[in-house]
Amino acid sequence: MTLADLTLLALPFVLGYALGSIPFGLVLTRLFGAGDIRSIGSGNIGATNVLRTGRKGLAVATLLLDGGKGAAAVLLAGALWPADPALASAIAGFGALIGHCFPVWLRFKGGKGVATMLGISFGLDWRLGVTCALLWLAVALLTKISSLGGMASAVAAPVVLWLLGEGANWWLLALMALLIVWNHRANIARLRAGTEPRIGQKG
Repeated sequence: MTLADLTLLALPFVLGYALGSIPFGLVLTRLFGAGDIRSIGSGNIGATNVLRTGRKGLAVATLLLDGGKGAAAVLLAGALWPADPALASAIAGFGALIGHCFPVWLRFKGGKGVATMLGISFGLDWRLGVTCALLWLAVALLTKISSLGGMASAVAAPVVLWLLGEGANWWLLALMALLIVWNHRANIARLRAGTEPRIGQKG
C-alpha cells in the first residue's frame, strides 16, 4: 500500500471523526438552560433523549445538526479527495459515525448514531437518504418507538445503496449498521421486555 493509499484511508476518517465528535445535543441543552442531557432519561446525547427534556425545538435542532455533520463529512471528503471521491466520502462518513458514538471530548461516551447515519446517507446519495428517512419515519410513527425506526433505517441503508447500483462501498454502511444495532442493545432488551419508552415519553 502506497502513501497515497494510506492518505486516502486515514485523512478522510480523521476529518469525519472531528466533525462527528461535536456533541450538539449536549451543547444545545446546556446553552439553552435545559441542563446536562447526560443526566436526563437514557443519558444519551441524541435528539430522542433531548426530546425528553420537553424542549421540542432543541430536539429538532439536535436532529438536524447531528445529521448535518454526517452529511458535511461526506461532502467535504468527496471534494477534497477527487481521486476516489466515493471511497473518501464513505470513509469520512464512517469516521463521523465513530466520532458521534465515541467522542474524545466526552470520554468516548456519545450518541447511538442514527441521525448522523441518516445525514451520511443523504451525503452519499440523496435517494439513499430519502429512502432511509422515510423508512425511519414510517416505522417510528407506526410503532411510536424511535429505536425501531432508527435500527430499521440503518440496516436497510447498505441494501438500498447496493440496489441503487452504487454498492462498491456498501460494506462501510454495513459496518455502520452493525455499530448502530450494537449501540441499541439495551433498547433491544427493553423491546423484548415490552418496556421500551415511546416517542415523547419522559424517563
